[in-house]
Amino acid sequence: MKIARAVWLIAFALAALGLLPAQELVAPSESTNHPDRVERFRDFGFGLFIHWNVDSTLGTVISHSLVSASEDYVRRYYAELPGVFNPRAFQPDDWAGLAKLAGVKYVVFTAKHHSGFCMFDTATTDFGIMHTPFQRDVTAEVLQAFRRQGIATGIYFSPDDFLWLHRHGITIQRGVPGVQPSHNPGLRAYDEAQVTELLTHYGPVDVFFIDGEADALRTLAWRLQPQIVVTRGAMPTPELHTMDKPLDEAWESCITMSTAWQYQPTLDVYKTGRQCLSLLIQTRAEGGNLLLDIGPKPNGELPQQQEDRLREMALWMFANGECIYGVRPWIITHEKDVWFTRRKAERTVYAIVDRDQEWAFGAWGEVVLKSVRATPRTVASVLGQNDQVLEYRPDVIPTTTWRQGADGLHIRAMRTQRMRDNHHWPDPLVLKLTEVEPALTPPQVETVRASATAGGARLEGRLESLGDSAALPVVFAYQDVTGKDTHEAMDDWRYTDPQTLSAPGNFSATVAGLSPGRTYEVRVVVRHPLANFYGDEIRFETPAGAP
Repeated sequence: MKIARAVWLIAFALAALGLLPAQELVAPSESTNHPDRVERFRDFGFGLFIHWNVDSTLGTVISHSLVSASEDYVRRYYAELPGVFNPRAFQPDDWAGLAKLAGVKYVVFTAKHHSGFCMFDTATTDFGIMHTPFQRDVTAEVLQAFRRQGIATGIYFSPDDFLWLHRHGITIQRGVPGVQPSHNPGLRAYDEAQVTELLTHYGPVDVFFIDGEADALRTLAWRLQPQIVVTRGAMPTPELHTMDKPLDEAWESCITMSTAWQYQPTLDVYKTGRQCLSLLIQTRAEGGNLLLDIGPKPNGELPQQQEDRLREMALWMFANGECIYGVRPWIITHEKDVWFTRRKAERTVYAIVDRDQEWAFGAWGEVVLKSVRATPRTVASVLGQNDQVLEYRPDVIPTTTWRQGADGLHIRAMRTQRMRDNHHWPDPLVLKLTEVEPALTPPQVETVRASATAGGARLEGRLESLGDSAALPVVFAYQDVTGKDTHEAMDDWRYTDPQTLSAPGNFSATVAGLSPGRTYEVRVVVRHPLANFYGDEIRFETPAGAP
């Protein structure tokens, strides 16, 4: 083992010096994510993202403060911060126990972020956890703790390495070709060496999140661990937003619990527990997984705000997790404030009532669903409760009932489970409906093409089917995305005038007043009475110097 490691390190050193091509360290591979492992990943539904880096000691944005930083800032960052990073309160078993209670099925830990600081024991650099006063392999301890709780393990890795750039006289940047591994063979070899360490020294890893150029690293990952699921780098992974539409494929949305990825002691605002739950529900209704991010304090503890929200989610998931795990999208994602998930390979639908107004304890309420039709075998119930007892009220029989009407499926239910001392519980109520069927056929639409014209663009779409509708209005939505990260949230849509179509076919619109030399994103929107339906997003560029 020691001889093999020595040979590998020599090969790594030669590649880093440019004396051996980096690709020779990796055998060619045609591997991809295995379909059965992807299905398992999709069934998880809920993951925990953990951002933690040496600069948590400063309470700053993780890594990115190095971009545009002065030489003095960069020098002191790399020289001084490792000496003060000493998380003596680090108890990963506490993190993992809380995550399990909250219903988390997998974890993704930042083994290396863009700064280059390694939270694992590496032979490739002295800028890592083993060269701090703490001197413990944090990544190993995190993965072991979560495995003990039966939670699947995942690793985040950044191929962008600001320390490598700095030491090689390259200005620290992201997203430009000159700093990418594909333009720097030494950086590519360096990354491959670190990924090899992570995927050979830490046991089976379930999930791999590559936050940068992924082709070479995902090939290496599949070669080293054929069962691993590569998320970012092999599937859609929107950041700080969801997809806005159902997808029948694997995807993952990574969203912060506050406004920051890493712990920031001040000037940070946390989402409420209810907002975190709403994000989880919306993501699952659209067919994706939610990777909810937290950031430990420099001493290793979780901030109280993060623990509080995970415990609020734990209570809701304890009662309602059935509507989150092993589900797929329904024919539409939601009807107003009722979101849907569907049990895989079954005729069971969950209607998740996420209203701003609380469903009062002990009060009857009714929901009318237009996309769901009951059958003679349908049973309706409220998840988490037995529908038989209202505490201290033996005269009340709170059985959930349904009635199929011409205007939709009417569900009458009562919230009877007391979760708080004061009887108030603002979090969503879930209706379980078995042996149901679709009550409508959704329209199908495609965004076909977008081409720049003088000062504008011609947009083309196709309505493949109207579904059950006789006529539907369609519009194009477009927005300027120049300079934006492809994963980040963008919601500055402008819309063309609506066109009403009464038959399938092509349609188009022209827009004017677009800025020259910009990148735009466009998609078709069908405005159905129940919900919007979207075509895929496509991008086009306006020519520089256009009027």
